[in-house]
Amino acid sequence: MLNRNNRNMGILIKPSLLKGEITIPPSKSLSHRAIICASLSKEESKLRNIIFSDDIRATIDGMKTLGADIKEMDDFILVKKGRFIETKNVIDCNESGSTLRFLIPLSLVLKGGCNFTGKGRLSERPLDVYYKVFENSNIKYETNAGQLPLKVRGRLKGGSYNIPGNVSSQFITGLLFALPLLEGDSEIKITGVLESKNYIELTMDVMQKYNVNIEKIDEHNYYIKGGQEYKAFDYRVEGDFSQAAFFLAANVLGCKIECLGLNYDSLQGDKEILNITEKYSSNKKEITIDASQIPDLIPVISVIASLKENCTTNIINAGRLRLKESDRLKSIASEMKKIGASIKETNDGLIIKGKSSLHGNATVDSRNDHRIAMALAIAAIKCENPIVLEGYESVKKSYPRFWDDYQSLGGIIK
Repeated sequence: MLNRNNRNMGILIKPSLLKGEITIPPSKSLSHRAIICASLSKEESKLRNIIFSDDIRATIDGMKTLGADIKEMDDFILVKKGRFIETKNVIDCNESGSTLRFLIPLSLVLKGGCNFTGKGRLSERPLDVYYKVFENSNIKYETNAGQLPLKVRGRLKGGSYNIPGNVSSQFITGLLFALPLLEGDSEIKITGVLESKNYIELTMDVMQKYNVNIEKIDEHNYYIKGGQEYKAFDYRVEGDFSQAAFFLAANVLGCKIECLGLNYDSLQGDKEILNITEKYSSNKKEITIDASQIPDLIPVISVIASLKENCTTNIINAGRLRLKESDRLKSIASEMKKIGASIKETNDGLIIKGKSSLHGNATVDSRNDHRIAMALAIAAIKCENPIVLEGYESVKKSYPRFWDDYQSLGGIIK
């Protein structure tokens, strides 16, 4: 086990192939959605297979502020709609973009608004889509030059909402949660190309389990009937393909890891990692990866690509990665170069020329980004020399047990 008392220390990771079986943690995306839907139900729901990562904790605390009654048991949580705490009006989203963008519309339905705060780069992540909604709906808001903290006051109303599809699907999901609770009917019209569309499907699937239905006219038009009620549903969260991706990528590099707890019929968009690892198991000399629907996979795909000898990978449509917990294009390119990768940034992507191994023998930094930290841990497998990783604690955002699991598979860490 790692000593986590000194947050400023790095960890030394020695090259070592991983072998064994691992139970993949529950889907963070589905956990957020199930907690929110259960919190809007009058009767009690039992949610199983929840891990209290920093992001999930932020959503739980946020829903409590909006009136949810949430009891944490040993291996499940009990959730139902409760009473508002009128004196508590601040939702600290920590570094969770999902918490922030999902709960803003709900606060305008349930409580007439709230104050939203956050940490790290969350304050810089764009909210312009909601600002436009506020202005069109006469909802008052105050920001720090467009950034957090955000103070919003008013009531969301049913109607027609035009939302750009190329910024973040989180804005669409936030409105989908809130609009069915209003008296009038609503519609969402998505303008431009819809990126991360699988996350919209996930949202609607979970909402349907809780008795709330969204009518999908087509990929750009959704009809939301008002006056619907969320009803209790006992839900077990399936394994997370976004987290499994790191170990599935390791298998491409010669490891032998069995990933347990995954649903291979899942609607999760990051299930695409299965097709991507197949591409890298072939003899292709050039591979193009379109990141528009799978942005969270790009850090670990960059690691596989860096170690696919005699193959050039072009990652395209990845501009949104610059607005994540770190500028992920810059972060992964910079840190992988330090350990010997041939990787070049473009405006909205990466060009990577694969090698048989990486030199290592360098200190790399996660940039306080959980996905960069885990990707670099996988890169260490094929380094000729150890690496030192600073900011390893960032995995708490989504996968608190990552380093314990890594060591259980034979990873060597000091």
